[in-house]
Formats: sequence, C-alpha cells, structure tokens
Amino acid sequence: MRVLIVGGGGREHALAWKLKTDHPSVQLIAAPGNPGIAELATCEGVATSDIDGLVALAERESVSLVVVGPEAPLAAGLADRLIQRGISVFGPTSAAAEIETSKRFAKQLMADAGVPTARAEVFTDVDEARRAVRRFGAPVVVKASGLAAGKGVIVCQTVDEADAAIARILSDRVFGDAGSEILLEEFMEGEELSLFAITDGHNAIPLLPSQDHKQLLENDKGPNTGGMGAYAPVSSGTPELVEEVLNSIIYPTLRALEKAGRPFTGLLYAGLMLTKDGPKVVEFNCRFGDPETQAILPLLESNLLEMMIACTKRGSLADVAAPVWRQGFAVTTVVASPGYPERARVGDHITLPDAAENVLVFHAGTAHGSGGSLVSAGGRVLNVTGLGSTLAEAQERSVEWAENVALTGKQLRRDIGWRDLARLEHLNPGA
Repeated sequence: MRVLIVGGGGREHALAWKLKTDHPSVQLIAAPGNPGIAELATCEGVATSDIDGLVALAERESVSLVVVGPEAPLAAGLADRLIQRGISVFGPTSAAAEIETSKRFAKQLMADAGVPTARAEVFTDVDEARRAVRRFGAPVVVKASGLAAGKGVIVCQTVDEADAAIARILSDRVFGDAGSEILLEEFMEGEELSLFAITDGHNAIPLLPSQDHKQLLENDKGPNTGGMGAYAPVSSGTPELVEEVLNSIIYPTLRALEKAGRPFTGLLYAGLMLTKDGPKVVEFNCRFGDPETQAILPLLESNLLEMMIACTKRGSLADVAAPVWRQGFAVTTVVASPGYPERARVGDHITLPDAAENVLVFHAGTAHGSGGSLVSAGGRVLNVTGLGSTLAEAQERSVEWAENVALTGKQLRRDIGWRDLARLEHLNPGA
C-alpha cells in the first residue's frame, strides 16, 4: 500500500511513524516532508500550497490514500480535487473545513445547532469593535477569524489590552488576511482540553483527551504560540466527559455540517473549555492538532490506518472497534528556535543526543544544511515525547532529552502537564 502524507512538521512525522509502526510494509511518500520523516518515507519537494503539484504527485505515485496534515491545503480544496480524481483522502472538503478556517462560520453553525460555546460578535471596523469591548467588559478574547497558524487568539485582561489587540489585527494586519475580520468573544473560565474525533461524517471515534500548552513560558506566561507541548491522558478527560462531548458537541456539529451540505470526514478537533456549566467549544480544527498528535499517537495501540480508510469512500467506521490504548502517559516538549513566536531565527546547527528508551523525537522545523548537517528551519524545531508509567516519569524523560539538544538559544518549557501534577500533589502531598 502506498500512502501520501501532506506536510512537513512534527504532526506529520508522528503520523508517518504511527502508520509505519502499524504497517512496516506500507510505502510512505511525504510532501514536502523533513529530515526526520525522510527516515520513514520518500520525501518529494512539493509544497503544501501547490495543490496542482500534490494532485499530480498522488496520481503519479498511484497512492491508495492521501493523509492531509495541515489546514491550509484543506482550505485550498486539496481534498475536493483528490475526490474529483477518484483518490481516497483523509481530510475534509474546503466547505467542511470552514469549521476551522472561518470562526464566523463556526460560531453561526454552533448557534444554529445549539452547541455550547462562548457568546461572540464579529467586526471589521476598529471603532465598532472597541465600542463592543465596553459592552463585553474585561477580560475578553479577541480572535482573528481566519487561519493564523494557531496564534490568532489574544486573551485581554483589560479594556486597553483589547483595544490594542483590535488595532494590531484589524489595522496593523499582524495576521494578514486572516485578520480581515475579528471575533470579540466572552472570556470563559475553566481548564482547556483537546478532544480529537475520527469521523466518516456520521460515526465518530474519540481519541484520548489531551492538553496543549499554548503560552511560550512556564506557568502559562508569555505570548501565545502554536503550542509549546502537550500531554495525554488528562485526568479531567474522563470517559463520562468524553461521552458528554460526543453527544452535546461532536454529533450535533456533524449533523449540522451535513444539513448545510458540507459533510465532514477526517479528523474533527474540538478545543474545549471545561466551565462550571459544562464543556464548551473554544474552537474547532479540521485536522490533527499539533503538538497534541505527538503525545496521543504513541499511546494508541490500535491500527490508525484502518480507521483512516474507514472514513473514505471505501468504508464506514460503524464496524471499527473502539481504540485500545497503551497504559501510562506521554508528554511532548517542544524545542523552539530563539525569537519564536514573533520572529524565529533559523539556520542554526542542531546536534541531537543519543537515542533514549521511551523517548520519541519528531522533527518539526528542521532541514539539512551543508554537508548533510541538521539545521533549524522553523519556529518549532523538535517535538520530544517521553513515555512513562506515571506522568512525572514521562515529563522527566521528555525534558531531559530536550535539555540535551544542542541548539543555540533554544526555548522550551519544562512544566508540560503541570496541572495534573499539581492535582496529584494535592491529593498525595509529598508523593
């Protein structure tokens, strides 16, 4: 079987690793891939923005399945084009992908379907948005409506901060066209949780709940990023909560998308806030999350490829068994370049430590330099996943390996999973 993976980051490396682990005989092709993925797949220099090139590559290689990692090619209609050519794809059409690519659309869909989420209003005018801030009060959340690489959300503690955020997005266009309109959203209190659901449009299989750490600095301080680490499982993500989310959020959203003529197949990611009134949607994504995928997949013992194929024209998830999970925990620590997230420095030499037991390393922003050396090529450079029988053990393994990466000026958090570790300490003082 030949599978094309679209993308070249840590998420795609984790997907390649999982598919190859499940099926050693599978032939993987990646576009564009990265040096880590190249150890598992044949990498082709086709950019994720080159939709024509990706379709041509899939046809030339006679692939059985295309797995789309990033959101941008889905928004650009890659799945639509592949379906038109009779090629199976794991990922939604551009119309269904609007659940992520347009926060305005997602909010209206949720409102119509009765899906719990924060109150929000949409603006394109700075003065109107600022007047609305006075009505909302602070704290308040300002969001770019379009795709902003996971960085388009600004939590503002004061009215002045909200005014500045509105100007940055609408006037200064710090997020480009993604900020041509903004959402002003009420602040929700609670703990965030990520829940992935693999879906054929009707049936949904939830994966292990995880938690992303968005802020750059420890103790959740500093600017918002694409994600500085993640861990799974999360104690707040109980089976009862997962069932509640499926019934109150995932299935109503899938039904609403189908009713709107936008049936969704692939991976529906619900970013949740666990409020005192129950789980509410912070945002939806139309693909595997990054870096949560790097923590979830190493714990999945079931066959991922089987589930993916069942979401295409070839089958249905109705007959696919519930996933089996490895006992224990996974913690993923992101090693980032200096200057990230504002202006990441690239081209720095990287030296990796020796391989370690119960540690997986996924390349996120790496490239080959002169003489075949490894250099940084993005803001998030490496994802280091530690596995352990306890959360503390998994965190320790992840951080220790990440600390030993030689990269001048590297940034990393050493507290991924801190909420559950604090809960454990509270329940078992001194443990």
